[in-house]
Amino acid sequence: MLEIMLLMMSAAVGTAASLDGSTSSRSVALVPPAEIAKPEPLTDTAEAAPLVETTPEPEPVAEAAPAEPAQSEETAALVLPSYPPKPAAEPEPAVEPAPAETAEAPAEADETSPAFLAPQATPATPGLVAEPQVATGRFLTALEVKPILNATKSNWISVREYGGQDLLYVTHLWSWRCGLLEMRIGLNGAPAEIWPLPECHLDQPSAAAILDTDGLPYGQFPLRSVQLIEVQLTYDDLSTDTVRFNRAGVVIP
Repeated sequence: MLEIMLLMMSAAVGTAASLDGSTSSRSVALVPPAEIAKPEPLTDTAEAAPLVETTPEPEPVAEAAPAEPAQSEETAALVLPSYPPKPAAEPEPAVEPAPAETAEAPAEADETSPAFLAPQATPATPGLVAEPQVATGRFLTALEVKPILNATKSNWISVREYGGQDLLYVTHLWSWRCGLLEMRIGLNGAPAEIWPLPECHLDQPSAAAILDTDGLPYGQFPLRSVQLIEVQLTYDDLSTDTVRFNRAGVVIP
C-alpha cells in the first residue's frame, strides 16, 4: 500500500515538472527595472514651457452706430444743399395786395321786386267796436279768419292790365271779409283810403260768397299807373295788419 502511494506521488511530481517547463518556455522574459531607459533631462535651450491654462479671447463685438437724434421741427424744415448745387430759382414777382373793400351803403329797395313788405301795426279807425271771438266754423270772426289771411298774404291783391286800364283786384280779401271790420288801400305812397266791404250773407251757406248785388271786387285806374300798393286791414277784434306790395310782385297776365 505504501508503495502504491509513493508511486502516485512520484507520478504527480513528474507531471508538475513537465507542466512548469512548458510554461516557462512560453513566458516572456521580464526586463529588470534598472534596464528601462529613463528620459533624458531637458536642456536649457529646450526647456518645456510651463503649462498655462489659457482662456479664448472673446471675439470683438461690433459697436452699434449711435442713433441719430430726432430732428426738431425747425431742423426738419431745413433743406440741405445738393451737389452739384441746383441753379437758384428765379424769384416770383411780388403780388400787390388787393385794396381793402370799402363797405358800400346798402342799395335802396327796388320797387319793382316781387317781394312785399312785412306787416306793420296801424291804428284802427276810431269808433270801431270789437266783436266777440267765438269759433263758429263758418269763418265769421278774426279768430277763424286771421290765420288764413296771415298765411296767404301774397294773394291779398293782384293787378291786371285789361281794356287799357289797370284793374286792382281784392277778390281774396272779399272772400274772408266776415272777419274784417275795415280795409284801406293806398296807391304809390298816397294816404290809404277806405274801400267798402260787402256785408256778410249769414243766410247763405257761405257767408262770404260774392253775389251780383255786392258789386265788383276790383278798382279801375289808368294803365300802368299802379306801381306801389299798401293794404291796411282791421279785424273784428280790432287788431290790424299792413302789407305793401310792388306791381311786379302782383301783376297777372
